[in-house]
Amino acid sequence: MPNYDCFAACVFGLEAVVARELTHLELLPTRTEDGRVWFTADPSGLARANLALRTAERVFVVAGCFEADEFDTLYEQTVRIPWEEWLPRDAAIPVQADLTRSPIRSVRSTQSVVKRAIVSRLQQAYGLLRLPESGPRFGVHVLARKRHIVLALDCSGTGLHKRGYRTRSGVAPLRETLAAGLVQLSVWTPDRPFADPLCGSGTIAIEAALIGRGIAPGLNRRFDAEHWPWFSADAWSEARAALRSAVRPRLQRPLIATDHDARILKIARHNAQRAGVADDIHFQQCDVADFRSSRSYGCLITNPPYGERLSERRAVDALYRKLAETVERLPTWSVFVLTPHPQLERLFGKTATRRRKLYNSRIPCTFYQFLGPKPPEPGRHR
Repeated sequence: MPNYDCFAACVFGLEAVVARELTHLELLPTRTEDGRVWFTADPSGLARANLALRTAERVFVVAGCFEADEFDTLYEQTVRIPWEEWLPRDAAIPVQADLTRSPIRSVRSTQSVVKRAIVSRLQQAYGLLRLPESGPRFGVHVLARKRHIVLALDCSGTGLHKRGYRTRSGVAPLRETLAAGLVQLSVWTPDRPFADPLCGSGTIAIEAALIGRGIAPGLNRRFDAEHWPWFSADAWSEARAALRSAVRPRLQRPLIATDHDARILKIARHNAQRAGVADDIHFQQCDVADFRSSRSYGCLITNPPYGERLSERRAVDALYRKLAETVERLPTWSVFVLTPHPQLERLFGKTATRRRKLYNSRIPCTFYQFLGPKPPEPGRHR
């Protein structure tokens, strides 16, 4: 099978996590840049990437690269790409553009020029006066960085954060891909206690359970590339079968997810059921101030409310103080908090071991990591 140049798009700050995931899937990353990790793959590898990547937003295969600094050159170079080798005569061709420091400045005009060039090439190749665009979707992504242009096909279709389990959510839910990234940036492993005392609709706990059991996030959804004529159907069926065979049984140590809101906990339980991990998570109604655990060396991973409005800040500060008091009662635990709150360390009364800049939607946040002591090695006295 042929190898293709590909890239996985991701949230800024998760590039290293995506690269590690690709390596685990035996897809060697070739380079990393802000929001993208490049790699090579055959159709089988592309299927695995779409099905199994937890922190990537989409997977793309590159159709062509060139230099352009104005629209005439953009059209001429685009029309030279053998699109008939990629797209059938009835392909639906939506075009999206992402421009950064490019002399070509208009997103809408860029999309229009690229679409016109592709249509012209396919009309000539297939002898058509008009393309029906009634067949499978081939989303074309225009990536312009200064004068360098990449034209890529979106294999995923719907974003990879759409796992299929979250049909309901609370206010401002955390995206599934980012939640998986928080878990993978932490030191949690399935043999350590896990808690999210501000769990909302349960996304962090659900993603942790999926990771703990080795359940690929894309097993219960479909992808645009499954409908592409040149993309082997066997690649998808074989990848799905291999990933299903790797699923581990129920976690021996259930994860703990609590929230004060009974209504949102009902949604969280529903989401966990749909994700197939309801038996791996213990949901409980509990105020963060009342959270307790008799277990040691656990990981608390949470995304508390942000309080973006001025009227909410006092209540949010009070909530963070409650969280800080809870953390004080867990001296052997490692604590991980995603928030845009600039005073978290002051409210906690301690300095984070590590900090990482991440974006939740378009909100710049910091992932604060307060590392506790390492668990003792098995067989040693505590």
